[in-house]
Amino acid sequence: MGRYVIRRLLQMIPVFFGTTLLIFLMVNVMGDPIAGLCGDRQCDPATEAQLRSEFGLDKPVWQQYLTYMGNVFTGDFGTAFNGQKVTELMATAFPITIRLTVVAIVFEIVIGISLGVVTGLRRGRPVDTTVLILTLVVISIPTFVTGLLLQLLLGVEWGIIKPSVSSEAPFNELLVPGLVLASVSLAYVTRLTRTSIAENARADYVRTAVAKGLPRRRVVIRHLLRNSLIPVVTFIGTDVGALMGGAIVTERIFNIHGVGFQLYQGILRQNSQTVVGFVTILVLVFLAANLIVDLLYAVLDPRIRYA
Repeated sequence: MGRYVIRRLLQMIPVFFGTTLLIFLMVNVMGDPIAGLCGDRQCDPATEAQLRSEFGLDKPVWQQYLTYMGNVFTGDFGTAFNGQKVTELMATAFPITIRLTVVAIVFEIVIGISLGVVTGLRRGRPVDTTVLILTLVVISIPTFVTGLLLQLLLGVEWGIIKPSVSSEAPFNELLVPGLVLASVSLAYVTRLTRTSIAENARADYVRTAVAKGLPRRRVVIRHLLRNSLIPVVTFIGTDVGALMGGAIVTERIFNIHGVGFQLYQGILRQNSQTVVGFVTILVLVFLAANLIVDLLYAVLDPRIRYA
C-alpha cells in the first residue's frame, strides 16, 4: 500500500498545478480587479499604475502565476485589496466552514445511510415508497428555498433557532444550516445506499451467510452493509470538498462568515488573490479526500489489494 500511496501523491502533483493554473486563468479573465477596487469612480492613471505594480498585475499572466505558486509554497497566499492577508481570512473562515461541513457529513452518514438500509431491506414496501418520494422532493427543491423556509419557520415564526448564526458559529447554531447544506446530498446518499443494499441482498455471499444460520443483524452489518458502502463512501468523500466550496448559498442565508462568504465577497469585489487562495486550499481538500476514499476501499472490502 505504501507504493500505491506514493504513486497517488505523485499523480496529484500535475493535477494540482493544472487545476490551480486553470482557476488562476479563469479568475484573471473575470474582469479588471483594479476597476473593481476603485469602484464607480475610475482611478487616475498614477494610482492605477501604482496598484498594478503593488499587486503584480503589471506582469504577464504566466509570470503572475509562477510568482503566486512560489509564494504559496512559502505559506504566502497574497494580500487582499483591503490590505488584509489572505491567510488571516483563511484562519477565520476555514474553521467555521469545517464545523459546518462536519455537521452536514454527520447528517449524511447517520440519516442518509440509516434510511438507505431500512428502505433497501424493505424494497417495494410503503416505507420504501415514502422515503423515495421524500428524497425526490428534497432533490427537486433548491437549497436556497429550503434554507429560507427553515429560517422563516424555525427562526422567525417559531423562535426555535436564531435566524442568523453568531460570529463564533458554535456547533449548536450550525445544526439547521448543516442540515440545509446536506439536504440534497443526504437524499442522494439515501437512494444510493438503498440501491446498493437491495442489489447486494441477492448476492451469493449473503445467501451463504444466511444459510450458515448467522443472526440477521450480523449478516446485515458485517456482510451486507460493509460491501454496500463502497459507492456511498465514494460519494461522501468527494462531497466533502463540494460542501466546503458550495456553501455560499447556505452561508449567505444564515450570515455565516465562512469560506463561502469569503468567496462570494472575493468574486463580488473581483479580489483575485482571495478567490485563488481559497480555491487552492479547496483543491487540496478535494485531492486529500479522494486519496482517503481510495484507501478506505481496502478497509471495507478485504478483497481489494493495492499493488
